[in-house]
Amino acid sequence: MTLPPANLLAGSASPYLLQHAGNPVHWRPWGPEALAEAAETGKPILLSVGYAACHWCHVMAHESFEDARIAEVMNRSFVNIKVDREERPDVDRIYMAALHALGEQGGWPLTMFLDSAARPFWGGTYFPPEPRWGKPGFPDLLREIARIHAEEPDKVAHNAAALHEHLATRTRPVSADLGLDFLDDAAEHCLGLHDPIEGGTHGAPKFPRTPLLEAWWRAGRRRAGRRATDAVLRTLERMSLGGIWDHLGGGFARYSVDAHWLVPHFEKMLYDNAQLLDLLGRAWSVTGDPLFRSRMEEMVDWLLREMRRPEGGFAAAIDADSEHEEGRFYVWTLDEIRDVLGPDADFFAEAHDVRRGGNWEGRTILNRSRDRRGFGDVDREARLAGCRARLLARRALRIRPMTDDKVLADWNGGLIHSLVAAARRLDRPDWLGLARKAYDFVRDTMGRGDRLAHAWRDGVAVFPGLSGDLAHMARAALTLHETTREPDFLADARRWTAALDRHHADPDGGWFLTADDAEALIVRPTAFQDEATPSPDSIAIENLLRLAVFTGDDAFARRAEEILRRFAGIMVEDVVATASLTNALDLSLGLVEVVLVTPPETDAGALRRAVFASSDTRIVLFEAESTDELPRVHPAHGKRPLDGRPTVWICRRGACGLPTTDPTELAAALERL
Repeated sequence: MTLPPANLLAGSASPYLLQHAGNPVHWRPWGPEALAEAAETGKPILLSVGYAACHWCHVMAHESFEDARIAEVMNRSFVNIKVDREERPDVDRIYMAALHALGEQGGWPLTMFLDSAARPFWGGTYFPPEPRWGKPGFPDLLREIARIHAEEPDKVAHNAAALHEHLATRTRPVSADLGLDFLDDAAEHCLGLHDPIEGGTHGAPKFPRTPLLEAWWRAGRRRAGRRATDAVLRTLERMSLGGIWDHLGGGFARYSVDAHWLVPHFEKMLYDNAQLLDLLGRAWSVTGDPLFRSRMEEMVDWLLREMRRPEGGFAAAIDADSEHEEGRFYVWTLDEIRDVLGPDADFFAEAHDVRRGGNWEGRTILNRSRDRRGFGDVDREARLAGCRARLLARRALRIRPMTDDKVLADWNGGLIHSLVAAARRLDRPDWLGLARKAYDFVRDTMGRGDRLAHAWRDGVAVFPGLSGDLAHMARAALTLHETTREPDFLADARRWTAALDRHHADPDGGWFLTADDAEALIVRPTAFQDEATPSPDSIAIENLLRLAVFTGDDAFARRAEEILRRFAGIMVEDVVATASLTNALDLSLGLVEVVLVTPPETDAGALRRAVFASSDTRIVLFEAESTDELPRVHPAHGKRPLDGRPTVWICRRGACGLPTTDPTELAAALERL
């Protein structure tokens, strides 16, 4: 039955879809009803994909989707479907791949034209209402697409068939054993992208590209050495001083539009900050730089103040816009600074690049990139912190950007993992408590048996979840188990890993993004390449390697190694897009198992802290009361603690070093690895 001629988004839980519920466009949410309407009417589908914090999505909405004349063209000629890419990354991944196949650069809003069977035949991203910047005007484009669909059906069918064939064609796996030489060569190639002045990769816009940063970090312990480590430290330093960091409220924006980390695209995403929290912790462990520690503390303060939902989970994002203007909430004029700070204004302005004419469109984006006095003066920093607190209080009186408060299982899993690691490094049990509450919420509220929902908001869940939900939450469970030794966390990780294999396994290696019992799409997407987040497959592989340590079952490790062999050809072909798979390979080849035996009624806290303070990504801590808990074939099995005290063995490649009870000696040994 044809759906009624109306906008049907009002019943959605997605904040992004609700942003469009008042449009004159007859939007439909993605689903069987909308696709059936297209099949019944024979109309082409106009698929618009975006997300709530997306600036250019807002621009196109205001210019076109709120315009009654443009909406009339859309309603007459198309079945109009609106998708939240964060709620349905599976749909987004398919049609973004189609756009790339057309030779277009990706981005959001994604605007794709599909035939009535949901096969794409043409598309783009943002289109202006009139011809501009070499792009056609959106209403003219709509009329031409509708004309071609009606008058040249063979052309549409040809394009749709060709794109569908491209999407459905899968790279045949080329199995091989890749070793350290491959990892070192891959690191050399990736380091060639590094901007030695500003950090990150060359040019603009500048994205954190955190999976690549982690690959550089891991390369620092191999052939590339200090050059790779310094590339990460330089990037984190320039980002932490630049305008991409919110110097009042904390948190990193999604990217910088310039090459200097000055002008952010003001949206803040949970996943960026989750990944950067972990890297900042590693950087602080190596350098002791107070800048990195401050950014960690300020980031968690921001997460607690602005991102944590009452139920315990964390919201997805904060919008780039307020009052229909990008960045309005965040920027300042010198007069505003003086009004708030009075005699402290010039002192603050010198450190934070506040100028009479501003540094961006007549206003100032606070940053410390030009602060010649650096970050080391404790008294100066305390005074500046007091100024920032006063400005933050004044900023709170402004109209805030909208918060997309849906909870995503995979993004929360990534944050839980990083929060636990940060809590261990800085001895913050309160952060561990935050992580546990978020974990409990995702497990208990978003879980159904051994499965997880992908998204949740106000009691409405998107189920079944995706491979990334199971992989990231399993990793969070393993990190919590490693930290607390509580067996329930290990049981959760095993359960979710089994569900991943049962519902997502790809016979060619790795896992499909969507479950076997999920809604059928035109193709079943895979997820072995990184996006702004590490590929779910890479996280799942690392989970298998850690599970082998915690369970003593080497079958987990053998499965991880087999999947890595099957991905060899893909990794060799594009080491940048598969940086996280190379990170998983690094763990597979170099895993360091630290066996800590803690006899009853003894305290191993100092040894545990020495392990958790290490910046080495290859370390997995196994703690038990006795080595008898290890498999009999384990090289540490049967070894006894020294003098009945907590004792550590460092084990690699089937052999263990000499035991130690000295935390300083242990830290030094870990540093030498």
